[in-house]
Amino acid sequence: MIYPVKRLCSIAVSLLAISGLSTAVAQTPASSASAQAWPAKSITLIVPYAAGGFSDTRMRLLARKLTEKLGQSVVVENKSGAGGVIGTSLIAKAPADGHTIGSGNLAPLAVNPTLMTMLPYNPQKDLAPVILIENSPLVLSVANNLPVKNLTDLIALAKKDPGKLTFGSSGIGGAHHLSGEMFRNLANIDIVHVPYKGGAPAATDLMAGHLSMMFEMGYAALPAIKGQKIHPLAVTSTKRLALLPDVPTMVELGIPNFESYNWQGIIAPGGTPATIISKLNAVLNEILLDPEVVKQISDAASQVGGGTPEAFAQFIASETAKWAKVIKSANIQPQ
Repeated sequence: MIYPVKRLCSIAVSLLAISGLSTAVAQTPASSASAQAWPAKSITLIVPYAAGGFSDTRMRLLARKLTEKLGQSVVVENKSGAGGVIGTSLIAKAPADGHTIGSGNLAPLAVNPTLMTMLPYNPQKDLAPVILIENSPLVLSVANNLPVKNLTDLIALAKKDPGKLTFGSSGIGGAHHLSGEMFRNLANIDIVHVPYKGGAPAATDLMAGHLSMMFEMGYAALPAIKGQKIHPLAVTSTKRLALLPDVPTMVELGIPNFESYNWQGIIAPGGTPATIISKLNAVLNEILLDPEVVKQISDAASQVGGGTPEAFAQFIASETAKWAKVIKSANIQPQ
């Protein structure tokens, strides 16, 4: 059964109550001695999405590298559901001793605080940013049966026939959807959002010509682009993608301030000692220089992250503010 977002949030809260994890425990800081001894046991890395997906694949690679660097096992646990709310809540409620960390993603950290009226965690208070792992730009592609050759043609067609062109997404509030809403706003056009239960069926309908366009993550769009099943018009990063060097950015094509990513990083429970956060950040910065890690991120048409916990916190804040404007301007409601 597919539940609406509001219902899923209620389910998330109920599941957390059943789990017996308390906010009081989450806010208890580790002692100075235990912080110095970290890690004293295996580490759990919670991924708030299903196994085999984009986030899970990257986190399993990092878990293997962290195990090698730290000398303790780092075990991935998938806790999917409610748009990432369930898993992110479990990270927030875990003991703040550095032995539970997690994947911090766009929707749970920067979108849901505005989109959802009830969250069982406060991203600013209950979670501690550690490091940005990667930024994943999206590619705006159109169906082959759409009579356009470039972004100028697409905008002109949308203005000629308001409300007739469609854009698909993996669901309400995801990067696909929000990028489309940003495009609608900045280009001053009227296009219709068609949400699907995942990115794959939307991409299939785009290739079949049932959708006009779609903002899709690079790694997912590349096979169809190379197979000439869809036509790419632009990328949402500030620089062109190495894997699509001939596809310009939205900014290059005259859409100012258009920048959109589906990103992920590492977070810890709020109250985790600064010494542990600092050590984990340093180790992960080293891992992000590992050729194997760089290659896997680059091969997915993503950009390697890195930097300080403070920089990641500032990035989350800027993303929250940016998408709050889009959500409010488009009057997006959870369903």
